[in-house]
Amino acid sequence: MLPPGWPPRPGRASPERRGLSRRGLLGLAGGGVLLLAGCGPEESTGSDTDAAPGARDGAPENALGVNFNEEPSGVTPAVLDDLRTRWVRGFVALPRLDTVDAAHQPAIKTLLTLAEAGYATVLSLKFPFQEKPLPRPGTSAMTAELARVDKALDAVLDKIDILVVGNEPFLETRQEDRAGRLNPFYEAVAAHVVSERRKRFGTGCRTGLYMGALNRLEDPAWRTPAVDGWLAHVKATPEIEGVDIHPHVSALKDAKAYTDYVLPRIRPEQRFLATEFSLVHWWKQHWIDPVPATYADRYGVPGDTLVWQEVRGSAAHPLPQERWHDLLMGSPWFASRKDYLTHQVEQFRATGRLAVATYGTLQQPAMIRDIGPDKTPWLLNSLYANLVAQPSENGDKARNPAFYEDFRTLQNASDASDAS
Repeated sequence: MLPPGWPPRPGRASPERRGLSRRGLLGLAGGGVLLLAGCGPEESTGSDTDAAPGARDGAPENALGVNFNEEPSGVTPAVLDDLRTRWVRGFVALPRLDTVDAAHQPAIKTLLTLAEAGYATVLSLKFPFQEKPLPRPGTSAMTAELARVDKALDAVLDKIDILVVGNEPFLETRQEDRAGRLNPFYEAVAAHVVSERRKRFGTGCRTGLYMGALNRLEDPAWRTPAVDGWLAHVKATPEIEGVDIHPHVSALKDAKAYTDYVLPRIRPEQRFLATEFSLVHWWKQHWIDPVPATYADRYGVPGDTLVWQEVRGSAAHPLPQERWHDLLMGSPWFASRKDYLTHQVEQFRATGRLAVATYGTLQQPAMIRDIGPDKTPWLLNSLYANLVAQPSENGDKARNPAFYEDFRTLQNASDASDAS
């Protein structure tokens, strides 16, 4: 249930009301909100040089939303309203658009539906080239890749709020291509997107552009000349509003290393996204720990049972919510990080440069597939424990015992002007 004064679910409003919601309170912050510009070609007000580069009027600030990656199943207005958020992010792997119309591809379709209902949306374009060379600009392979990009642009430009060129480029590119081919490829894609946006909408397109996303910057070995070249391109391109980062880390200080590295290398008015972030590497360190002794005693579990083994069992036969709570909150490695989400979002906001951060929402089938000691425990991040714990008697999804309430608290529910 939404708190008193919170705007009603936009999908139930009149068309005029939805228009207000799309331009209204979409940048949610602890100390205030900014208006997010929503305009079509008829609302263009000048040339690209009329506004500060990378700083659209009303660009989002300090917003916190949810992320579904490429699996949007279950991400509904009811879930967003339960979490008190107006922002949602997903990504699409471009080769998928070879076989399905972009507007009907599940991630894009979900974002478009939510955008129409008044929610704010972020789409990242994923270019999976782990197994083959990145195309070189000017080649037929590049032309084919840009044709895929155009399919996405046809579906989303001026309908979604933020488009990110790239998902995790340095992880999704062959190692031998990272130093030479990567930057020319992504710069060519970005130039194409900028050109198409200008050609189709002048300066009036509501869709802001970011480049993304950078990984593993806590490790000096990943702060390469290619990464510096990526950031230099972001800095030098007026139409790009900032950069996306994905701090999946084992400690807060490692996440701070991302912003400490990135922000001085882009323009002061540019912002950053954190469309994925988590403590998953900390969870992984304790994935092979034994379950808590108190948990084993209470539930009759052998004392040498390891965490991953208990989670594998819960994926096959979901646990009562109280038992799932006891498994995590009885584990010192988890309970000691129960304030992680609050501290991480506060750390992002303290930079004064956060646009939008989005956090994992629902556990997804891939997370519980083939659970073993080497599997990365992404499912421990999610705001809902929907695949490993039983729903409540009234059908409510099980919740992350540490992060669910903190996520809701981090939203700004005090300003109800959008409901007036």
